[in-house]
Amino acid sequence: EKVNEVKLIRNWEKLMGKTIAKYTQEIYVSKKRLFLRVASSPLKQELSYSRNKIIELVNGEIGEGYISEVIIR
Repeated sequence: EKVNEVKLIRNWEKLMGKTIAKYTQEIYVSKKRLFLRVASSPLKQELSYSRNKIIELVNGEIGEGYISEVIIR
């Protein structure tokens, strides 16, 4: 699982874009949940509306069923 987490962190900018990557302070995965810490409140709100899209993007890159939930802090 740690190998996939490292792969996700390395590909985060490619998956989400430069702006989102710039404001993402922390990324980690625990028990199929993706935890994100974001520096911008408006971006945090926008990402919370896009949780399903984030799950699709990450699972498409890493492997189906890798994450099932996104938690944004």
